[in-house]
Amino acid sequence: MYHNPVLINESVFGLSIKPNGIYVDTTFGGGGHSSEILNHLSDGKLIVFDQDEDAERNLPDDKRVIFVNNNFRYLKNFLRFYKAIPVDGIIADLGVSSFQFDNPERGFSIRFEGDLDLRMDRKNKFDAKNILNEYPKEKLKEMFFKFGEIHNSSKLASLIVEKRKDQKIASITGFKELISTCIPKEKENKYLAKVFQALRIEVNDELDSLREMLLQSRDVLRPGGRFVVISYHSLEDRLIKNFFRSGNLQGNIEKDFFGVPQTPFKLITKKPIIASEKEIEKNSRARSAKLRIAEKI
Repeated sequence: MYHNPVLINESVFGLSIKPNGIYVDTTFGGGGHSSEILNHLSDGKLIVFDQDEDAERNLPDDKRVIFVNNNFRYLKNFLRFYKAIPVDGIIADLGVSSFQFDNPERGFSIRFEGDLDLRMDRKNKFDAKNILNEYPKEKLKEMFFKFGEIHNSSKLASLIVEKRKDQKIASITGFKELISTCIPKEKENKYLAKVFQALRIEVNDELDSLREMLLQSRDVLRPGGRFVVISYHSLEDRLIKNFFRSGNLQGNIEKDFFGVPQTPFKLITKKPIIASEKEIEKNSRARSAKLRIAEKI
């Protein structure tokens, strides 16, 4: 299976699908969410984005579907190109797909030996090896602290800069051995997951891409249109929470002359929806998922 979609019923229900509407799946992946959306459409349209070229093999033979092999940061440009503005709903499942995690050559998982790649878009020439072998100490320190929330990021960055003088950092196993003295005992997996999260976010410019897509959603959603987002770590969830609450990335609620809050969205979920224990048993990656839903006013 390419990907086991998380919170599929809750997220698709949250879109409140109209049979003849136009919907966007910004993270097509294995097509799980898209497939369920299509089950609710009659003569509507579904535009799907995925920057990973491998995702195209999962496309259904369905004339209602348009595939965009690009980053969702170009959401508005492509919707304008396909004359699809305004849309009735947008869904984004921000997690890494099971296919990407379980494919050793992609370098996303700490479980396998493989190349330090971590690119979602393999047309991009910049990968994790470039970061580890070329970034100066201060830039490495900032990245690990900011994107991985790693408290000994200074020690980690210093060790990387020192060790790479002797040998180029290239493989997952070699990198894990290189930084072993930084890893807290009995917390190896958690620490390494944070390190790889920071590298993945940097390689793919994930947070800036998300910011751009969020801001564009205000322009492409029709009034009454739903925006459904599933996030997997606090950095993403904080951005989404702020944006849904205020319409801006900082979470600052603007008020009119009479003190009435001005925001382009109505919150459908006051608190995030999380996966049930039953779903987590079947799919452990659902454990960290948070689903938020908002409606364009």
